[in-house]
Amino acid sequence: MRPTAPEPCVLVIFGAGGDLTKRLLAPSLYNLRRAKRLPEDFAVIGFARTDVGGEEGFRKKFSDDLKEFVGQDVDAGTVDWLTARLSYVRSPFDNQAGYEELKQKLAGKPQNYLFYLATAPEYFAEIPRQLHTAGLTEECGGKWRRVIVEKPFGRDLPSARKLNQDLAAILKESQIYRIDHYLGKETVQNIMVMRFGNSVFEPLWNRRYIDHVQITVAEKVGVETRGGYYETAGALRDMVPNHIMQLVSLAAMEPPNSFDANAVRTEQLKALQAIAPLKPEEVASGIAVRGQYGAGVVDGKPVPAYRDEPRVAKDSPVETFVAMKLVMDNWRWAGVPFYLRTGKRMAERTTEMTIQFRPAPFVLFRDTPVEQMGENSLVLQLQPNEGISLEVEAKVPGPEIQMKPVEMKFAYADYFGKSSNTGYETLLFDCMIGDQTLFKTAEAVEAGWAVVQPVLDEWAHKKPEVFPNYPAGSWGPECATELMARDGRRWRK
Repeated sequence: MRPTAPEPCVLVIFGAGGDLTKRLLAPSLYNLRRAKRLPEDFAVIGFARTDVGGEEGFRKKFSDDLKEFVGQDVDAGTVDWLTARLSYVRSPFDNQAGYEELKQKLAGKPQNYLFYLATAPEYFAEIPRQLHTAGLTEECGGKWRRVIVEKPFGRDLPSARKLNQDLAAILKESQIYRIDHYLGKETVQNIMVMRFGNSVFEPLWNRRYIDHVQITVAEKVGVETRGGYYETAGALRDMVPNHIMQLVSLAAMEPPNSFDANAVRTEQLKALQAIAPLKPEEVASGIAVRGQYGAGVVDGKPVPAYRDEPRVAKDSPVETFVAMKLVMDNWRWAGVPFYLRTGKRMAERTTEMTIQFRPAPFVLFRDTPVEQMGENSLVLQLQPNEGISLEVEAKVPGPEIQMKPVEMKFAYADYFGKSSNTGYETLLFDCMIGDQTLFKTAEAVEAGWAVVQPVLDEWAHKKPEVFPNYPAGSWGPECATELMARDGRRWRK
């Protein structure tokens, strides 16, 4: 049984003056308090370089952020409860004096500490090192110390290994929570419930009945103000080794023997390690393709090309779209390809997983007007509207045998009402109670990077020939369509 509320604790947010805190962490804490999922003895300490006007300024900023991102109907009592528990340390992240001040702020507060690194990646090793020097990472007397690390976990396989080594030199693996907010979404967690809690699906979840799997993460927005970051990352680094690999592992994993964190994460890791390594010649021949958006129209409004965005080079070779095909070397998935695509400035905003089943034999319908059999699809949509749909064939009314696909659809909002949750509530709560099920292990991080490293290597020395190669507001470049067409398949629209 999971506890309904954590033990008394303190949440220290490094980078408390940033976007992540005001858009996601502050509203998540508000929602947790409203759901009675925070302990009464609770405190939040902001730690940042930003001058917000001291502790009173931080409280006002926190309150204003809640009104902006929760809405005008924000509960004043909940806001007051949270702001009364706020304090602030202004300091560079590499200045030991700031950590001594933090130590003083922690005196007299609950002795369980949760350190959230909502900072740039270059501080992911530095902050734990400073905390360790200040004596704030040692667990004793039954009191815990935990560190939440946001993505990106490195920028390639060697740097991911280095980060894991740096963290392991200071912290135990049980203290490290590598957070991926996609795993806070209800539909992602529901993948396991749907597969393993319903006898109708798991017997079909294998190469005998499934033709292929598609995972799409499409965004309508461009890089906006993140051009500087995107120039160093690109779509492949930004999305595939973390978010998309998490979805792949949940779809492909074997049934764990319980919902224990070690059991679940062990099976996810096995799924990632079963992905056949990509060869350089496969990458060169188009098993992984890339694109960059040009000018186009989104929601009826003209939008600029990627190269015309702020802080983007005029001849940038950075990809804003990636599509690739993966295969697995294991018994369950032999011969079943996994097709992945992600991009910015796409036609729609959607994140979904499609399980495409093999068509039924045609033999029964050979003497009917039916020309070909349809394919059944199970679609799990993560955003913007979380839900699950199943597409099956049905007979069209009339004297002849005619078939048409129909959809059986379940939407979370219809059954459980609309949720104001950000996706971080579950993850923060799990950190506080010490449940690592939804967090990545060091091995899983490296396994995700190992999948994409051959693509990074190949693309590093072979610049794209034609960029931009898809207009904003479309479904991506033609090379992505060809990737599927070579196998006689097509992307789900």
